[in-house]
Amino acid sequence: MEITYEDIKRVNAEIKMTDIGRGKEYAEVPQRVTAFRKLFPHGTITTDILSLENGVVVMKATASVDGVILGEGLAYEREGNGFINKDSYIENCQTSAVGRALGFIGIGSETSIASAEEVMNAKMQQHKRAEDELKTELKGLLEKTNSNVSQFLALCSQVFERKITAVDDMFEEELKQAIKEVKKQKGLK
Repeated sequence: MEITYEDIKRVNAEIKMTDIGRGKEYAEVPQRVTAFRKLFPHGTITTDILSLENGVVVMKATASVDGVILGEGLAYEREGNGFINKDSYIENCQTSAVGRALGFIGIGSETSIASAEEVMNAKMQQHKRAEDELKTELKGLLEKTNSNVSQFLALCSQVFERKITAVDDMFEEELKQAIKEVKKQKGLK
């Protein structure tokens, strides 16, 4: 059975897309697998762990039909890197590799080959970096202005109505508000 680009477009049109923010939609891996099965009922998807050391896994997925490789995908995950990888980094890596292999065939990949987990993980890492930068900025401001950190944290606990014992305990919006307030009180821009 010969599969054409039109066949791929047809199964892609049947895929239920997930909104991942900013008006972008994404085909989750189970949707891609279902589309693969519709296109290639006798096709196979295999995965192999290429490396598993020190909490880091590298995995390869191969999608083939009758021994002919149609698409391959590689994925890398680190244990504990993000919420999903806290308990399931190997499984997440396998899913990512499968999604990438199917994406390279053209299944569910009109806007992205990355798996939903990869996209979410990247967003979480970006958010964490931004939050870490805010923490560093606030710590620097407190040091620069010779602020009493204990008093400052006690005040933050009252304002945010939760116990805050360190700048590292603060959330992004709290950090932004605290930075703004310190700058205002100390006459900084």
